[in-house]
Amino acid sequence: MTDPLALAEHHAYLRLMLDLSPSRGGVPYDVVHNNSLHYLPIAMASAVPAPVVTTLHTPPTPWMESAIQADATGSVVFTAVSAHTARAWRPLVSAARVVRNGVDVRRWPAGPGGGGLVWYGRIVPEKGPALAIAAAEAAGLPLTLAGPVVDRPYFRERVQPRLGSRIRYAGHLGGAELAALVGSASATLVTPCWDEPYGLVVAESLACGTPVCGFDRGALGEILTPDCGRLVPYPDVQALTAALAGARSLSRSACRERAESFCSVGHMTDRYEALYEELLS
Repeated sequence: MTDPLALAEHHAYLRLMLDLSPSRGGVPYDVVHNNSLHYLPIAMASAVPAPVVTTLHTPPTPWMESAIQADATGSVVFTAVSAHTARAWRPLVSAARVVRNGVDVRRWPAGPGGGGLVWYGRIVPEKGPALAIAAAEAAGLPLTLAGPVVDRPYFRERVQPRLGSRIRYAGHLGGAELAALVGSASATLVTPCWDEPYGLVVAESLACGTPVCGFDRGALGEILTPDCGRLVPYPDVQALTAALAGARSLSRSACRERAESFCSVGHMTDRYEALYEELLS
């Protein structure tokens, strides 16, 4: 049975790519930058007169792999959000340029710190909030969790029973409220149970001046330095607990400086502008 949503998405991307082609008059864009996870912008890129840049945000998926293999002209220029993600795609995309995601540091202002721990993100097994709770409990530190409950059985079975006076769930917060929570924390726990393609939570936390303590998975080690975070092997909760003391003592100004110089929107924009100029020269 055909999924109506998938079919509607297919038609939307097909219409978009046809509208960009010369046969439909082709809107005269200088560059088309594709950040979607759909296969058609890759498979139909050769029909677009402007250069097409596709950013790889995730590990390889079968439908995007198929589209890359179908593009015999090699007409797409690829970037990746991390060196880790670029390596994952290397069997099919040999030269993806690394342009890391940027966060708007104005929307994640530096906070005073001094509070308990914070964990935030989608509450799902692969983000590991239950492991963050275990580390906070072992360290004897208060922990506030925030984010949308996407996997309700997981929340009900692994998170909710452990909530209490020291472990609390703040809900799915708005941007300013979440930034204030992160800025007031002494450290952010980041506990991925999969290889994070990038790790926006890390960049956002650093922008707030809050050090990160987490598992060394995916691209997290590309963002963090010893000046702004501590990483331990997954899934060693004991090591994570032990690393918290060092993480909480790190310089908040060093964290903010790392965000501004390495993972800000401005830094990302500069990299893309240089790429666009190169494609148009």
